[in-house]
Amino acid sequence: MTATNIVLGDFLRARRERLDPAAGGMARGRRRTPGLRREEVAEAAGISTEWYVKLEQGRAVAPSVTTIDALARALKLNAVEHAHLRRLADAKSQPTFSREKVPSTIGNFVASLSHPAYVTGRRWDILAWNDAAELLFEFSSMPTEDRNLLLYMLTDPNARRVFGESWPSEAQRIVALFRPTYDLWSYDSAFVQLLERVQAGCDEFARWWKGHAVQATSSGVKRLHHHAGGAIDFEYTTFQANEDSRLKLAVYLPATKNAL
Repeated sequence: MTATNIVLGDFLRARRERLDPAAGGMARGRRRTPGLRREEVAEAAGISTEWYVKLEQGRAVAPSVTTIDALARALKLNAVEHAHLRRLADAKSQPTFSREKVPSTIGNFVASLSHPAYVTGRRWDILAWNDAAELLFEFSSMPTEDRNLLLYMLTDPNARRVFGESWPSEAQRIVALFRPTYDLWSYDSAFVQLLERVQAGCDEFARWWKGHAVQATSSGVKRLHHHAGGAIDFEYTTFQANEDSRLKLAVYLPATKNAL
């Protein structure tokens, strides 16, 4: 039984348990567990209960695209969740993770930017950043092996200071953004060890992780607290590198006339 099968089952179970039977026109009755029963999901998806149980238990089975799409409808998944379910069902064996290196062209470009910018890898390791990002996030104060965006956001006290009152919602957003990547790499010790460190350093993490929320990357506005400049609203967005699709560039532009 592969780790990918197990993660697929965990995701199905989490989505089944969040559904309200009454909203689906099903009698509540006496239920020992939250959400729909397995047989109710199977019926709604037009598959046998035995087949659905195998999927949720993470057995070595290969559901078709038609079955996955039917389950997405039965579980009322949104577009991001549906795409994630498809990726989990279609996941192939992947190589062992290795930390990426930032090409000099990208490193020089990031360094030339006047506003905060940094580059992360597939595991969200923080691989390069400029002076403006250093003034805001202070990444250099972290040991090299700790320079990871998930680890920073959830275990570094500096992150709570930088994000202020928005830290809880932003931390949960980060967890939901990271989840799709982790689910595809859950077999790899580098990802497992990262998760263990985050869980040990963040009391809230276990509860957020259990919810199995997934979210797609999007642009937006964040209010961050610079230790010298006070609260500043930033518009942020990310870009994928052509040289290496594993690399992502995050850029923060002041949304007001204030600047670092």
